[in-house]
Amino acid sequence: MPTPPSSSPAVAPNPARNWFDQGGSAYARFRPEYPPELAAFLAQAAPARGLAVDAGCGNGQLTQLLAPCFAHVVGVDPSADQIANAALDPRIDYRCAPAEHLPVADGSADLVTAAQAAHWFDLPAFYAEVRRIGRPGAVLALVSYGVLRMDAALDARFQSFYRDEIGPYWPPQRHLVDTGYATIDFPFAEFAAPPMEIRRDWTLPQFLGYLTTWSAVRSAREAGREALLTAFAQDVSAAWGDPDATRTVRWPLNMRIGRL
Repeated sequence: MPTPPSSSPAVAPNPARNWFDQGGSAYARFRPEYPPELAAFLAQAAPARGLAVDAGCGNGQLTQLLAPCFAHVVGVDPSADQIANAALDPRIDYRCAPAEHLPVADGSADLVTAAQAAHWFDLPAFYAEVRRIGRPGAVLALVSYGVLRMDAALDARFQSFYRDEIGPYWPPQRHLVDTGYATIDFPFAEFAAPPMEIRRDWTLPQFLGYLTTWSAVRSAREAGREALLTAFAQDVSAAWGDPDATRTVRWPLNMRIGRL
């Protein structure tokens, strides 16, 4: 629930502040983390808890969550920079490679995951690799989180920004994320996951900091549409009030999950 209004005077929004200039560390600072119940569910669904492989792992958000649940976890990403910024854990082996060529032994994986990444893959090649490395009964989970929701005072303005203003600057693959990969080919014995969500209580700088991690925001800035971003930040700032007050932000967690 949103924080009740403070008895102290509200802090007026600063129209001169560039909320979208957060610097290069924004991704690690502001990307929402997956809930622990996601890892618990995936571990329960896997046939054993020996090896989990996280493809397109980025800086290891889901990889790290899986580590307490499996004897060994391999995080794979084609970006050496992402791997270099992943948090170290003795149970995790990070490897720099594409999802279409997973550096994992045949028939060794109990679980293969791809979190907020499968829309970038060559899916037929990736699926062939999953079948190669997966043991009988292994589980594949394509995880994504959809469009965030906020309380009513802020949500309508955000949805308009997301859909109508920043929408044209998303790459075409973004539609696959928004629909929870519902339309992609998924040739596995599919089963349902329980409903889950990501929930964060954020201040205004945290919320706008998260938006700086969007590729669409970067594209809009490169296209000279800084005024579009500034206008949205000012509108949200005015509706938010005290920028240090927290507001609840939620993302629906979507999953295509199946068994080999």
